[in-house]
Amino acid sequence: MGLLDFMFRRQRRDIMDFKSRGAIILDVRSKKEYKENHILGSENIPASDLQQHIKKLKTTQKPFIVCCASGVRSAKAVKYLLINGIEATNGGSYQNLQKLL
Repeated sequence: MGLLDFMFRRQRRDIMDFKSRGAIILDVRSKKEYKENHILGSENIPASDLQQHIKKLKTTQKPFIVCCASGVRSAKAVKYLLINGIEATNGGSYQNLQKLL
């Protein structure tokens, strides 16, 4: 088993765990990207707007599975959420995440 296999299995396990605990799917792409296509039931807060919504996100009392187009913005968003005491995991691209859900 290679490093990538290990990482993707861990990511899948984390996503399934978060899903079983009622996680909210948070799409951090731009509003335009989100309107073009997204996971049904997901919430859209562009990565550039996360700071403005941090108090609201803290009140949800649920973990977040964060996605974007490729996994780069969502990785940065997850780090920001974790620093602010919000439980989150990187779901990667919304297209791949949709296949897991």
